[in-house]
Amino acid sequence: MRVACRLAGRGLAAVVVVVAGAALILGVLVPRLAGATPYTVMTRSMEPALGVGTLVVVRPVEAAAVATGDVITYQLRSGEPAVVTHRVVGLGTTAGGERLFVTRGDANEVADPRPVRAVQVRGAVWYAVPGLGHVSSLASGQQRQVWGTVVAAGLLGYAGLLVVREVQARRAGTARREGAAA
Repeated sequence: MRVACRLAGRGLAAVVVVVAGAALILGVLVPRLAGATPYTVMTRSMEPALGVGTLVVVRPVEAAAVATGDVITYQLRSGEPAVVTHRVVGLGTTAGGERLFVTRGDANEVADPRPVRAVQVRGAVWYAVPGLGHVSSLASGQQRQVWGTVVAAGLLGYAGLLVVREVQARRAGTARREGAAA
């Protein structure tokens, strides 16, 4: 029974490490290397394609390359940090020749009230990972230190538990060998 529990624990630990590694690669490493930016979907406006908590990785894109059907992330007001991720449902041009985009969330029945100017576009969605945005949100802002401390303490505690179990297993093995030799 102990062996089965130990193997199950090791298997679970391996799965956790692989999942955490994949999340780190998809959510941090790949975007940094590619010059992309990760964002977290915070509303239901893009469901079912992009549910709440989905991490979307947005790559910069030229305005001329954006087409109807593309999902873009854009600033609500030029120069301000607040962004929205919606699908392009129409294209237009101002009298001065500036390209405009009509956007709409997949779950919304009507298009967004104002067209998006090219200067507001942060990029197009490159890929999305459902649920990973929740982790990203927890690890940002003021909560980062709290969660970092909790995770570090948990990992240290788990490592300590593994060391204690290994020491106990070795002592038990030594005692068995000494008992068999006597």
